[in-house]
Amino acid sequence: MPYIPHTTDQVRRMLDVVGVDSMEALFENIPASMRPKSFDLPEGLSEDAVLNKLSAIADMNETGKASFLGAGFYDHFQPRAVRALVSRSEFYTAYTPYQAEASQGTLQAIFEFQTAICRLFEMDCANASAYDGGTAIFEACMMAIRKTKRSKIIIDEALSPIYRRMLDTMTSSLDIEAVIVPHANGTSDKAALAAAIDKDTAAVVVQNPNFFGVVEDFSDLAAVAKENKALTIMSVYPVLASVLKTPGSMGADIVVGEGQSLGLPLSFGGPYLGLMTCTKALVRQLPGRIAGRTEDKQGRTGYVLTLQAREQHIRRAKATSNICSNQALCALMAHVQMCMLGPVGLRRQAVLSMELARYAQARLTAVHGVEMLNDAPYGNEFAITLPLPADKVVAALAQQGVAAGFPLGRYYKGLENALLVATTDKNTAEQIDRLAAGLKEAL
Repeated sequence: MPYIPHTTDQVRRMLDVVGVDSMEALFENIPASMRPKSFDLPEGLSEDAVLNKLSAIADMNETGKASFLGAGFYDHFQPRAVRALVSRSEFYTAYTPYQAEASQGTLQAIFEFQTAICRLFEMDCANASAYDGGTAIFEACMMAIRKTKRSKIIIDEALSPIYRRMLDTMTSSLDIEAVIVPHANGTSDKAALAAAIDKDTAAVVVQNPNFFGVVEDFSDLAAVAKENKALTIMSVYPVLASVLKTPGSMGADIVVGEGQSLGLPLSFGGPYLGLMTCTKALVRQLPGRIAGRTEDKQGRTGYVLTLQAREQHIRRAKATSNICSNQALCALMAHVQMCMLGPVGLRRQAVLSMELARYAQARLTAVHGVEMLNDAPYGNEFAITLPLPADKVVAALAQQGVAAGFPLGRYYKGLENALLVATTDKNTAEQIDRLAAGLKEAL
């Protein structure tokens, strides 16, 4: 039986209001040549048949692989309470908190999320999230261009190539000069980055750890940028930010990141969460929404949207952003995750991920022909070189139930034999042993 949401009487009443006699008359202004000849739809199925069909399709997905994929997206443990809390209807049905008097819970959650991200990155201000990590990079660049009134952006090639492609797309019709500084065998060439900064530079964009997993200290680079009145934009991995030198202490002006690692499950490319923070001097350039805490006439704590200079509130070019999807539910999930783990738990998650990476590095480099791409310090991700093309090795290990890592040759010419391997707290020593054994067999 087909599902038809409107009864015959309801359709009749609608036509009477419109002032036509029939559905055919309703569409008579559309030329016959532009109307569909057929919708070419199969016969309908019962609810049970549809469920069986979709379940059979879902069962085709391979979900049991031991995964060592990273490249900006990481499968960390999420306490069960996180999903239970954000699944409450008052959270997942909540919309934009335009009416503060009716949205105190949502506004408080946003304010506390912003506070947690500021503390994690050691920055002054945060917004109520951006669409994803790549969007946040673009928004940060636009902040720098508006603030400095310059149009040159210096970009480290060790910044995620996924984000660099997104940046290319979003700036393709804008008068922006992007200068890519080549990486140095998987490390950020800080001397070359510093040399590229001049009086026309709006910002220098770096990542820590970089796309190759290498941990850097960009304090000196940020100082050079400041001397030239340019801004430093840093993309960071929030879990590792709990143990590494903070971007704020390095002198970063704008700090962004992909918030997926803070408890958001990996699911066919999303949903993701863009983190954005900045110094107080730049807060009026920060896109999206910023929740603030205040008091009413009786001295009671209340929460409001303090700044919201987006296209819904400010016209066209005067808006700080026209990519305004803030991921409020995802931000809430990340905040609950951070609260559940606490500072100690988040650091333990980072340290365990890094310890497993060192075990993986020892096991993999013990395989004949496998070497580290460089000897730079790394977090929970590192690059190795193989005697065979990495994509072929990955394909061979996939047949053994192991997702071995990310072939770097997809984005970096000359690194076709290089493989990026990541570990998280959800990996085990037994899985790493399987990876090493499979790699040895594949080679």
